[in-house]
Amino acid sequence: MGAMSEDVTTGKPAAAQFENVPCPFCGILCDDLTIAAESGGLKVVQNGCPKAVAGFERKVKETGPRVAGKPASLDEAIAAAAGLIKAANLPLFGGLATDVDGMRAVMAIADQACGVVDHVLSEAQYRNFKVLQTGGWVTTTLTEARNRADLFIILGSNVHTMHPRFFERIVCNERSMFSDNPPKRTVVFIGDDLDQSGAVGSRIGEVITLPVKRDRIAEVLAAMRAMHKGVHVATDTIAGIPAKDVEDLVERCKKASYGVMVWVPPCLKFPNADLTVQAAAEYIKEINLTSRFAGLSLGGNEGSVSAAAVCAWQSGFPLRVSFASGKPEYDAERFALNRLLAEKEVDLLFWVASFMEDLTPPDSDVPTIALATPGMTFKKEPAVFIPVGTPGLDHRGLLVRCDNVVSLPLRDLGRAALPNVAGIVAKIQAAL
Repeated sequence: MGAMSEDVTTGKPAAAQFENVPCPFCGILCDDLTIAAESGGLKVVQNGCPKAVAGFERKVKETGPRVAGKPASLDEAIAAAAGLIKAANLPLFGGLATDVDGMRAVMAIADQACGVVDHVLSEAQYRNFKVLQTGGWVTTTLTEARNRADLFIILGSNVHTMHPRFFERIVCNERSMFSDNPPKRTVVFIGDDLDQSGAVGSRIGEVITLPVKRDRIAEVLAAMRAMHKGVHVATDTIAGIPAKDVEDLVERCKKASYGVMVWVPPCLKFPNADLTVQAAAEYIKEINLTSRFAGLSLGGNEGSVSAAAVCAWQSGFPLRVSFASGKPEYDAERFALNRLLAEKEVDLLFWVASFMEDLTPPDSDVPTIALATPGMTFKKEPAVFIPVGTPGLDHRGLLVRCDNVVSLPLRDLGRAALPNVAGIVAKIQAAL
């Protein structure tokens, strides 16, 4: 943080300014923001995107803990939460939008309470998990893609909606680690109605579109794999587009010095979307026999990558783990958050949402304990509500980036004196 200085025009203290601030509101974790601390909140001064502005500049509404909808002290709320957990037969620890320390604390209390853990975005994550578990893949990192790739293929994903600065920071950067004047890049969009507005600037050469229905992208990838092997695909069209366009893309992939296929799992919202990821992974493995190619999965918002990583460290399994038997048990279908609530197999929901106000608990008749950002509007008043701080704004923290290779430290910008998730969960666990 910069020192507090005096504004020469007003004679009043100027706002403190923070340089190179990591942003916790997207899985890319851009770490070049400039944030000013002003009276009543924070201001994004430089390198912000719409997600960053919405997150950092959100005003903290004055609110305290509530029990059964009535104001309560923190001690009363903690005691009430502990009482509900003690009485529960199978508590569900969901949402899990928190940092590494918060997720560690959740894993500890779920273990003691014999509960189930699942992240609110894990349905999208499983479009990757299933592929990684069954066949493996070859993936790259944001840094490698930024510095080496000359061909980007965007698979059925409006990257801008999830990661507004991806193109700016990774695809359209004018310089790389190896050259101040690197060669131009080709960007291929496979999918209909994809936002291509980010693929602009002096670094971008050709922009190519294959307007395929998103649930048919796997057909294109399967044909590409066959063509790469030298198989003649006897058809004029593939997934509704000219076969010659697919053949052209295969040749471009062969000639690329470093190709990258990019997808955002939450954008692949159609049945059996994991098969599209699998088709991409199999093609990438095939072309790597003769070329250099890799996949790059984005996502990771709301701390989902951190939650999956901590769950694996602590239990040996990815998300959707139950401690009901006294030891960690993994089942991707049985322990899914939405299924457990829909089938009424749990009798308590412990909801964690420390980043944004809109990550509200699902509709359910199950009593809810909510550790959430101040100002969250609930469809149904939780049995216990405890406002918590946001990592990277109100307290320090750590998040795992979407490419799973870097953990970035988050800073305390002093926005509000709110407790962190890890501290509150630890107090509730101590009261069990």
